Amino acid sequence: MRKPKWVVEKEQAKKAQAQTTIWFFGLHSVRDALVNPKRQKLRLIVTQNAAVKLSDAIEASGITPEISDPRRFEAPLDPGSVHQGAALEVKPLDWGRLEDWAIGAEAPRLVLLDRVTDPHNVGAILRTAEVLGASAVIGTRHHSAPETGALAKTASGALERQPYLRVRNLADAILDLKKMGYLVLGLDGDAGQTIEEALQGREQGPVALVLGAEGPGLREKTKAMCNALVRIRANGAFGSLNVSNAAAIALYASKG
Repeated sequence: MRKPKWVVEKEQAKKAQAQTTIWFFGLHSVRDALVNPKRQKLRLIVTQNAAVKLSDAIEASGITPEISDPRRFEAPLDPGSVHQGAALEVKPLDWGRLEDWAIGAEAPRLVLLDRVTDPHNVGAILRTAEVLGASAVIGTRHHSAPETGALAKTASGALERQPYLRVRNLADAILDLKKMGYLVLGLDGDAGQTIEEALQGREQGPVALVLGAEGPGLREKTKAMCNALVRIRANGAFGSLNVSNAAAIALYASKG
């Protein structure tokens, strides 16, 4: 009997992920990955100067570095990558299931991203989520930023500590969260109520904030899945915010 299409796709995705590796670059992101025991580390290329600066992290990781001439840095990075003499090949992190992070925290906050593909924006959102105590940031397996060196560098270490899950279908994830008791709020500049107004009386409950890509915003299907659409309180008329700035303000506002 032939396997269902969704089973085949899931198996193919797992196989592809098992084969995927990422090159991190820059002293900060390489250091944080080196000291993360959950991160599978494969190959470290550093200049002599970077090796000295990272000596404690290298020792903690147990990996043997390859010393490279700074004039001919040998890591397979894009020419524009500011590597600071350090590059680390790693496997993507597996943060587990949505319910592992959606349940258990006091007044949990989740950030869901609807087709936010820019790694710099996602990296900045991960930093904000860590600072403001979000339980997880959730994107989709397709049409969202995967783990990359650029994302890790922008996240400035948060990629190693802030759960970043990528689900197969955002609408299904929203439905699951609503069944868990979450109030799901979609950010929309034209919404009739603010985040604070939508949260009146529910500040201590679980909340999921859904943000769309700059320009197109939330898809209509995503809007329909939310409990309510909300906007950020603002003085006077203004254009749209960068999605990472909007995530920071929305998270802060949702915590009361």
